[in-house]
Amino acid sequence: MRANSQATTDAARERFEPVLRTAGAGADQYGSELFAVVDVLDASAGLRRALTDPSREGSDKATVMTSVFGGKVSEQAVDLLAGLARGRWSADVDIADAVETLGTDAVLASAEAAGALLEVETQLFSVIRLLAGNRDLRLALSDKSRTVAERIQLLETLVQDKVEPQTATLLSRALGNRRSTTLTAGLVRLNEAAAARRQQLVATVTAAVPLTAAQREKLSGILQRAYGRAVQLNVAVEPNVVGGVRIQIGDEVVDATTLTRLDEARRRLVG
Repeated sequence: MRANSQATTDAARERFEPVLRTAGAGADQYGSELFAVVDVLDASAGLRRALTDPSREGSDKATVMTSVFGGKVSEQAVDLLAGLARGRWSADVDIADAVETLGTDAVLASAEAAGALLEVETQLFSVIRLLAGNRDLRLALSDKSRTVAERIQLLETLVQDKVEPQTATLLSRALGNRRSTTLTAGLVRLNEAAAARRQQLVATVTAAVPLTAAQREKLSGILQRAYGRAVQLNVAVEPNVVGGVRIQIGDEVVDATTLTRLDEARRRLVG
């Protein structure tokens, strides 16, 4: 997002956080409501333009938002949406992205309140790895000749009773989200959002052989010093990995040897 949209989104997230804390484990209700709002916004470019038109007064745009969604979602969600409409936007699609982010925040806040946030993060990564190793499953879940409901049902048969309710909600959302380029890309973003809520970066480590506890601890320490914050390691084993280990953090791929040299240089600089 560009500056105006990002500022509006950040302000909305800050305002929404106390509401989520109050709702506790029930915050996932807001997530479901907001995801439904995103689907409406995705389907109507005219509505998005009406809600983000810089020539209109913020109060007018808030009235439009309230008239469309009032009575269909909770009062708290309507208030949040009206606040978004009053904000400034760099592009009309950004308002849908913002609501998607807020819906994800709500589901993750629910998991956090239930003491299941780490478990949700781990389960999302497990599904990512499952998809990476099963081409037929990836194709089946991406098959546009099947309805979203059918694809969700297929995924639910694979993970039924094996994941937290919040994980199931996010998996379903990833399947129904039209703006993700692929299902895996959508799941990676959700996994990173869960880690961010725990104030950690996610490092996906692909190794030729399983890492020992000592190796994981050492690598985690190197990454934490290199990036200046805690890092959650998600480790996958692929015997054909060249060089023994591959590390990806967001869009950045780092070589373990390079990272070790970087860490050593930084330690020398600080004495």
